[in-house]
Amino acid sequence: MKFLIFAALVAVAVGETAYPEAYPAAYPEANPVAYPEANPAAYPAAYEKSTYEYAPQPYSYSYAVKDEASYNDYSHSESRDDNVVTGSYSVALPDGRTQVVTYKADSYGYVADVKYIGEAKYPEYSPVAYTPSYETPAYTAENPEPTY
Repeated sequence: MKFLIFAALVAVAVGETAYPEAYPAAYPEANPVAYPEANPAAYPAAYEKSTYEYAPQPYSYSYAVKDEASYNDYSHSESRDDNVVTGSYSVALPDGRTQVVTYKADSYGYVADVKYIGEAKYPEYSPVAYTPSYETPAYTAENPEPTY
């Protein structure tokens, strides 16, 4: 037992000196590259900057879709005067209500007013007892005796 302890101590002492201490990596001296100073006058722009002041372009449009076969019912109208856009759109929701959004967008941001017309109607829940669509198979094979 004393021999094993002595052998372990010797192994620790030898293992500690087996590797030299780490030295920092020696990198070659950095040679900075001297770039010439930027001179914007030496490279004029390939085009002139636009100084156009566009006149306001007013517009107005609207559309509506009502398709009974696919239950699509929606509309949208929008108009612009100077830099103010106003409009509204409506959508028939699946629960029976109609969502109407009226909005205004200008330099102060986008403001929308959302309203719902009607009352939501959901089908009444009626739980149905689960019955499998197949019969449970009857296994007639007997378990054979294992052979070794």
